[in-house]
Amino acid sequence: MILQSFSLALAQLGDPRFRRVLLTGVALTLGLLIAASVGFMALVGWLVGEDASLPFIGQVAWLNDVLSWTSLLVMIVLSVFLMVPVASAITSMFLDEVAQAVEDKHYPGLPEVPGVPVIDAVRDTVGFLGVLILANLLALILYVIFTPLAPFIFWALNGFLLGREYFTLAAIRRVGRVEARKLRARNTGTIWLAGTLMAIPLSVPLVNLVIPILGAATFTHIFHRVQNVHE
Repeated sequence: MILQSFSLALAQLGDPRFRRVLLTGVALTLGLLIAASVGFMALVGWLVGEDASLPFIGQVAWLNDVLSWTSLLVMIVLSVFLMVPVASAITSMFLDEVAQAVEDKHYPGLPEVPGVPVIDAVRDTVGFLGVLILANLLALILYVIFTPLAPFIFWALNGFLLGREYFTLAAIRRVGRVEARKLRARNTGTIWLAGTLMAIPLSVPLVNLVIPILGAATFTHIFHRVQNVHE
């Protein structure tokens, strides 16, 4: 089921609606990270002030510039680390379009569904972004403690989170939140395994930006297959 769903999603990657969602998500992500970097630099500059001073040294005119540029370097490093989770979360706002493209091509007999309200989409995106960032930051501790197992921890953690999120996004359109949770609970192993398949390429630059699209398409197929099993 998982490999067939993934193959169908991969074959549809050239769909114009897939590309539109990808470009929109990447553009918004870059804009957000740039704005965050500029804002962080401005905050550091404001906190330090123009005429900072150090104990035993006194006034240091260049401290503001040093800290500002240091904060920029820190944000660049963090941006590289956070690019994938931020892109995944932001792109999730538009994955309803990906799911609809999949259903139009492979499940044309389905009734229309109402679009996801903007407020709900933003709320889900913010929640997903928060969980992704927090979980990956906390996982840094495990990476240090269990360095040889770091890739497997990364794949398992993000596989669980991605699988949970994308299956819910696919299911909620058709059966609502309550039934989506029930279906997810009954198929935890399949969803986690499929999510891990999505998480493994997250380590590959550029390829990782396509994963939210493939994930949404793959889990749309998986949802329809497990729903048919349980009906």
